[in-house]
Amino acid sequence: MFNQAFEEWMQKQINEETNHRRRELLEKGLSHGTMELLRKIWYPTVGNFDHLYPKWEVRDLQLGVRYHDLALLLADVKVDIEIQDYRSHARDLDTRRFKDLCRRQSLLTLDDWIYLPIAYLSIQEEPEFCKQLILSILGKFISTDVDAGLDWLEAETVRFARRLLQPFTPAELAKHLRVSDRYARQILHRLVDKQHLVVVGGNIRFRTYQLNVGNALRFDVMRENTRMRINAR
Repeated sequence: MFNQAFEEWMQKQINEETNHRRRELLEKGLSHGTMELLRKIWYPTVGNFDHLYPKWEVRDLQLGVRYHDLALLLADVKVDIEIQDYRSHARDLDTRRFKDLCRRQSLLTLDDWIYLPIAYLSIQEEPEFCKQLILSILGKFISTDVDAGLDWLEAETVRFARRLLQPFTPAELAKHLRVSDRYARQILHRLVDKQHLVVVGGNIRFRTYQLNVGNALRFDVMRENTRMRINAR
C-alpha cells in the first residue's frame, strides 16, 4: 500500500513541477533517510502525503537556493522537516559547515519557516516518539474548523483531540465534556465511524483514542478548495 501511494505522490510531484532544478532532483529519487521517515513514520501515522513536498526549493534572505528534505505546507504555516544523520550533522561537521547550518536555520526562521529536525537514529530506534512528533506538529497547525455535520459534543471532542495531541480515554473525555463515561463512549464510537478519530490501543473496555490526522488533513484540503472557489467568484 505504501509503495503505490508513494509512487503516485512522487509522480504527481514530478508532473506538476515546472522548475527544472527541482524536477531533476525528484527524478533522481529521495535520500535513504527521507524514505525511512516516509515508510516507517509518516505513512503509518498519517495515511497519505497531503500537504507534503519533497526536495522543496526555497531562496533564503541572502538569495541562496536551498532544498528542504520535506516541506509541510499547511495554509499559512511552513514546516521544514530535515532528516539528520549523526555523521554528517554532528561527528564529522567542520566549522564552515556548522556556521552554514546555523545561518540556514536563522534565515529560514526569519522567513517564517518552522524548523523540525528529526535524527535518523530516532527513526530507527524511537519510531513511536517520531510518530508522536508528527502527530503533534500536524495537530498544532491543522485548521481549528470542524465538520459542520457534527453536533456540538462531537465537534468539541474533535477539538479536544487536536489540543491534547496524545491518546485519551473515554473517562478523560467524559470529565472534559461533563458527561457520563457511557455517553462519552457513544460519542467516541460515532466519531470513529465518521473517521474523525481512530482507536490506538487497549481492549474494548480500556480503549484509547486519538485524532485521525489523515481525515483532518483531507478536511483542510476541502475547506481550502471551497474558500478559493468562493474568493474566485
